[in-house]
Amino acid sequence: MALHWNDPVTAVRGIGEKKASLYRRLGITRVEELVRHLPRDYIDLTRICDLAESVMGERQLVRAEIVGKSGEQRIRKGFSIFKVEAEADGLRLTITFYNARYAAEALRIGQSYLLYGEVNGTLLHREMESPMVIDSARAGEFLPIYPACAGLSSKTIARDIEAALSSLDGPIPEILPGDLLRQQALPTLDWALRHAHRPRNLAECGKARDRIAFEELLIFSAAMLRLRGARDLRRTEPIGPVSLAPFLGVLPFLPTAGQRGAIEEIFSDLSSGRVMNRLVQGDVGSGKTLVAAAAAYAVWKGGLQSAMMAPTELLAEQHLRTMRGFLAPLGMRVELLTGSVKAAGRREIERGLKAGEIDLLVGTHALLTGTTRFSSLGLVITDEQHRFGVAQRSALSSKGRAVHTLVMSATPIPRTLSLILYGDLDISLIRELPPGRTPVSTYCIDSKKRERAFRFVRDRLDEGRQAYLVCPLVEETGEETPGTGGLISAVEYAKRLGEGAFRGYSVGLLHGRLRPAEKEAVMSRFLSGEIQLLVATTVVEVGVDVPNATVMMIENAERFGLSQLHQLRGRVGRGRYPSSCILITDAKGQTAAERLRAIKGTNDGFRIAEEDLRLRGPGDLLGLRQHGVPGLEYADFSAGAPLLEAAQRAAAALLREDPALDAPQHVSLSQAVARLIGRVGERPN
Repeated sequence: MALHWNDPVTAVRGIGEKKASLYRRLGITRVEELVRHLPRDYIDLTRICDLAESVMGERQLVRAEIVGKSGEQRIRKGFSIFKVEAEADGLRLTITFYNARYAAEALRIGQSYLLYGEVNGTLLHREMESPMVIDSARAGEFLPIYPACAGLSSKTIARDIEAALSSLDGPIPEILPGDLLRQQALPTLDWALRHAHRPRNLAECGKARDRIAFEELLIFSAAMLRLRGARDLRRTEPIGPVSLAPFLGVLPFLPTAGQRGAIEEIFSDLSSGRVMNRLVQGDVGSGKTLVAAAAAYAVWKGGLQSAMMAPTELLAEQHLRTMRGFLAPLGMRVELLTGSVKAAGRREIERGLKAGEIDLLVGTHALLTGTTRFSSLGLVITDEQHRFGVAQRSALSSKGRAVHTLVMSATPIPRTLSLILYGDLDISLIRELPPGRTPVSTYCIDSKKRERAFRFVRDRLDEGRQAYLVCPLVEETGEETPGTGGLISAVEYAKRLGEGAFRGYSVGLLHGRLRPAEKEAVMSRFLSGEIQLLVATTVVEVGVDVPNATVMMIENAERFGLSQLHQLRGRVGRGRYPSSCILITDAKGQTAAERLRAIKGTNDGFRIAEEDLRLRGPGDLLGLRQHGVPGLEYADFSAGAPLLEAAQRAAAALLREDPALDAPQHVSLSQAVARLIGRVGERPN
């Protein structure tokens, strides 16, 4: 039966309701979404490595003959190991499978297989754990590896995509107009998708993926131009000119050049008569809050009020203290509204706000309630990193008329990605740190030196300081072996440390599965000094300032991206004490070494982000889907921005020629742009 592009996936041969429910986990419900589910990687089966020349700690493809097997080894209840012995290139190779009886039994003694996995071991005896086993007959192909989920393997997805492509009724529908394809020397979408799934060589693979990436970048660029154009039409009463001198006069230090530049750009926006929609992007500790305070000051001088929304009460209280320090000496009244404010206090704040007696209201989601009414709201300040939904930000902005928006981000992002992530915003960059920030010394050690590191941490605690210890996981699973270089569970680790290396010290635990009130209680105890050592997952990547914390120790550091490691490192060095970041990893290999050199070599978050982009690509750097950027799955900027710049030029030319994109040849493109604008409206800031 012929398939159509918009058919449900159940129309594909071999996909029933049960499998369709698994595909829904991957966001796939239609044939189009299945065919657009591109491989995340390819295994080059033309390049088989000589085992004797394999690089320890790197994933490689080897051909080996099975020579023996051992029986099942039960490690504990529900956890078994199966070992298989093989020979390759004159070396012995031990293959280990975990809880995978079928995989071990499927290998036949005397038969050769292609094995893809990380090679470890000694000079004469190599080892592989849970390798991918590939039929030797496939040597010479490019094997696609798909993003998968539990119950739905890459192999199954490959088979289903092949079934869909072979049953399509005619070529895949084209979105881009023919003249644009010719101008850009691009193949059709039909050719690109078919060859992205089954490339014959790397050049063909690159050409196919570039074509698909160009399409999504063009659609995104056109959508951003449309949004920016609509935003530029929004007008409001100009504010100013405002003198910055009184604000600078009450500061205990002079702003950096980056802070001054951002403030000047904001003041220019406010005096332009156009509604501001600006992002202030700066590294951890670069002083973005001072810039936000200057914006609130300018709005106040213009006779308007400001609102600043934080995701937790602790952060709201921190912002209150900072903002009052900057603005109260100027005569501004800054107040706090959170869920914990008692009824009488809340009524007084709401009365003062409505009467225009409060100039800046800092708060949590309590700011969004219907009883919170401003006299003249002119500015909304939010923090991009905490991912307030656009609906929430709009709900706050709707409490005024033509309200200016200032978004702060502590995630350094390369310029290339900024053009995509914030294409509809004006961007101010703060690259340098204010004077007085304590540099953080970074060290990298293996697990054998963990006890020495623990002594170092205990010494700091004995001096009255505090420390973080970060683990990548919340609970222990079968594959973890805490303390032996495997993945370490935060829950189990906190218990073990409290009973062992840090017995007699106050050890706390923080992870994402705690309820918000529980997280706040733990952070409050850490901030007060009641907790000396905080064992946590990456939930502490974004959090309150704890100036007394001087050590950040990160287990299994290879599991984190460079930008994430840098954000975690930024949790310390916020006070006047020397601070340290200790990375523990047993990972080997060239990539791991490059990443560690990068994080040790600089405290510049922008340089680290560029290196992270080069080593891991934008998807891993930001997790584009999780970051709230719809429609960007295929573009790879690690080699630079030529494809993005070409797409932006093409989008601008198309909109100059046909602003409404209503010409017959642009109908499909116009529909794609409209769909994306709708999805952008649903994304977080």
